[in-house]
Amino acid sequence: MKVSVYIAKFLAKNNIKYIFEMSGGMITHLLDAIHKEGKINIISMHHEQSASFAADAYSRSCNEGLGVAMATSGPGATNLLTGMASCYFDSVPTIFITGQVNQKEQKGNKNIRQLGFQETDIISMAKPICKKCFLVESKDDIPSIFEEAIKIAFEGRQGPVLIDIPMNIQNEEIEIIENSITKIKYENLSHLQLDSIFWNDFYNAISKSKKPLILAGRGIIASRSEDLLTDFSKKTNIPVVSSLLGIGSMANDELLYVGMIGSYGNRWANLAIGDSDLILVLGSRLDIRQTGADVNFFNINKKIYHIDIDKNEINNRVKNCIPVDMDVSTFLQDALKNRPKESMNNTDWIEKINSYKEDWKDTNELQNIEGINPNLFFKLLSEHTLNNTSVYLADVGSHQMWAAQSIRLKNNQKFITSGGMGAMGYSFPAAIGAYFASGKTVITISGDGGFQLNIQELQTIAHHNLPIKIIIINNNSLGMIRQFQDSYFEGRHQSTVWGYSAPNFEKIATAYEIDSATISEENEIEIGLQKLFEKSNSPFLLQVMVDSKTNVYPKIAFGKPINEMEPFSKPIDMEGT
Repeated sequence: MKVSVYIAKFLAKNNIKYIFEMSGGMITHLLDAIHKEGKINIISMHHEQSASFAADAYSRSCNEGLGVAMATSGPGATNLLTGMASCYFDSVPTIFITGQVNQKEQKGNKNIRQLGFQETDIISMAKPICKKCFLVESKDDIPSIFEEAIKIAFEGRQGPVLIDIPMNIQNEEIEIIENSITKIKYENLSHLQLDSIFWNDFYNAISKSKKPLILAGRGIIASRSEDLLTDFSKKTNIPVVSSLLGIGSMANDELLYVGMIGSYGNRWANLAIGDSDLILVLGSRLDIRQTGADVNFFNINKKIYHIDIDKNEINNRVKNCIPVDMDVSTFLQDALKNRPKESMNNTDWIEKINSYKEDWKDTNELQNIEGINPNLFFKLLSEHTLNNTSVYLADVGSHQMWAAQSIRLKNNQKFITSGGMGAMGYSFPAAIGAYFASGKTVITISGDGGFQLNIQELQTIAHHNLPIKIIIINNNSLGMIRQFQDSYFEGRHQSTVWGYSAPNFEKIATAYEIDSATISEENEIEIGLQKLFEKSNSPFLLQVMVDSKTNVYPKIAFGKPINEMEPFSKPIDMEGT
């Protein structure tokens, strides 16, 4: 069979149901073979970056399988790079396949910039943001490369793998019979065994703690350990806070779920971190967006157990943690097995956290604003959301933080956003991947700035009539950077307000034959949400107008401890990240 046919059969056998791509000359053999094989749905996007984001969110949303994105050589391949980096930083297993020019058209060691048309060394560019990159040099290497690629994507700390295939190799014959094509098995569990001494010390520390907390990061979701976390939290009576990427590791209506911590975290959650005397960190790398710049305060008078599958992330920024280098799923299973029978009484601590919640409601953080309060909007949105909604996706910017602060996830609902990469333009094409993974209604939330980066995917949604509900928080500015300019540049709004503009997105939706509406006052929210969900099986765009001067609060005052937040506390240094 041809190499391209083998690849189509291998991917289908390994539970790949969708491939996200934009067509180009160097992948035509692959597209034709996958189409003829008929077992994989080809979703044609309108930009390769969109295909990469869709593959990312597909992996994050599905219960099995992984996302695959495909692009041609040259600009097609380079357009995938932002999505690769997003997968790498956020630990998302994905396979990226690029076509490369014929081997005889490659410059090799010649001291020239390019030989073949659109010839580009994508391998060198992608190496820093992939777990591994393969340049196929022989047809005989294809089976082992694809088998290894899937294993690498899943095993250990998950992430993307790139396979670059010259066009001539795609068209060559390979001697292999269909029955011998391998279905890959992999194991992502740690074999580290923690002895009885560790567990005695661990539970002794918890029993002595007066204010214990669990910090759930993306590792909980990546390892599909949400149920284990909930079980452990209930049986130990320890409250749970989450990082931005850890939102959804525990249903928000669970009594022991507290909220999101970090730079724009819920004020009550940051106060709880400040008060705590023991933190169990599960699958979170404790970056500056979680801890704030004052790392010494984060761990002062605290005992911190840091469990992570990537040992390089432990005791990196936050020092003196008790390291446990293993995946959180195995850790939680073992923790439940070794748990003492007596229950722990944290009633006073839980009541204290609840008092913080009552005193610092997220919907009261923004005072004296004109028009719609975005925190109130997102609170009401989650109340209106039906159980058939599987995923909320947030782009990057002010709206992302308002959504993370105020959306209340029901059981089994997910919250997906670009964390480490922080890529504007992410959520809208990502919603397409999330829909195909779940088959249920998806809500994508963008700002007016981020939406314009991949606005072309309105055609993809219209073409497939996908039941994706599109919310655009339109403040006619790049609001998060505008807020930054107010803090550090005396309100000079170059390129965020000055020189920036946004269209009327309701009119644009009409051009794509997608129903839409616009709301601008709080008394219109209920009507807008009713329209959003009125036709459950069709797309809808809701434009939510927000005053351009509306800030995101609370926000850690940069340079100060995590529990000192704006607007009541002021930064002592300029943010550098």
